[in-house]
Amino acid sequence: MKIARIRSIAAYLPEGRSDNKELAQIFSNWTEEKIKRKIGIETRPIASASETALDLGARAAERLFEAGAVDRREIDFLVFCTQSPDYFLPSSACVLQNRLGLDVRCGAFDINLGCSGYVYGLGICKGLIESGLASKVLFVTGETYSKYINPKDRVTRPLFGDGGSATLLECVEVEATSNDVFGGEATLGPFEFGTDGSGANMLIVEAGAARLPKSPETAIERSDSQAGLRSQEQLYMNGAGIFTFSIDVVPPLVKRFKKLAANRGLEIDAYVFHQANKFMLDRLREECGDLDPAKFFNNIATRANTVSSSVPIAIIDAVRDGVVRPGALALLVGFGVGLSWGAALVRFPDNFQVVPLEP
Repeated sequence: MKIARIRSIAAYLPEGRSDNKELAQIFSNWTEEKIKRKIGIETRPIASASETALDLGARAAERLFEAGAVDRREIDFLVFCTQSPDYFLPSSACVLQNRLGLDVRCGAFDINLGCSGYVYGLGICKGLIESGLASKVLFVTGETYSKYINPKDRVTRPLFGDGGSATLLECVEVEATSNDVFGGEATLGPFEFGTDGSGANMLIVEAGAARLPKSPETAIERSDSQAGLRSQEQLYMNGAGIFTFSIDVVPPLVKRFKKLAANRGLEIDAYVFHQANKFMLDRLREECGDLDPAKFFNNIATRANTVSSSVPIAIIDAVRDGVVRPGALALLVGFGVGLSWGAALVRFPDNFQVVPLEP
């Protein structure tokens, strides 16, 4: 029986940084200490004007190849997750296939998902492998939300950073009776997904595509009741709405997975959530049943919210800190823009490899 497992993860963060000192100079009545206390972020990786999400994803993939995780000629499918593509068309994945020098027989497509995108992407890759359509899948994420943000928007600018990741998923053959994530062989799933498009306007760039093309009117900057400044061509976030949505959706989701594991006599070893902000993560940890802090990973301080790249970057750092180990049973949870959410149990194999990031 064919099953999919995660073999290796690499990531790339741009060299540019935005720290709290810089923000405190822009936003009145804010101090470095207040920003850190409120959202838990000290510094944000920021792409340069010439760097794109595809660039960040490509550099993460090259780091994975350089580490010897796989020969690029063996990749037979490429999935690229981004909400900040280089072009409306063609698909960024097609451009990335050529840039990485992958075989022309390699399938490639994009998925447009943000905070839940990594979990969704893992589910898609699992399907490609276990249906027999692929044997080695390269799953890449890349996000440059900073390019959508008004520099004077105190709602979104303190939260978001840029980053890319690359995950190698491979096919392994096991006995049919071993096709169970709790049995020690299978390492990817079960999954649970959800969508509530009625909240689509809570996190949105309204103008620039077909529904509302750019115009002189959409470029006008306006302030709102949240003290945010932006045009319709820039990122809008209803922070209170996103927080309420997350508190409503994530804790029941996590409790279902905890019960599933407990019914098999097992305990989840690590929890890796989308890195939204410290306040939300702390509240979710409590609402999910007061999860053990030693098992609940948080790297928000120096990585910020890198959208679909936040979970794989967090996994890399969690391995560095000993929170995630080979053989561990981890629960991955993504939630946010869409509104969309997803969770998956992952048992990392004994030969699981990450390519460390700089501290």
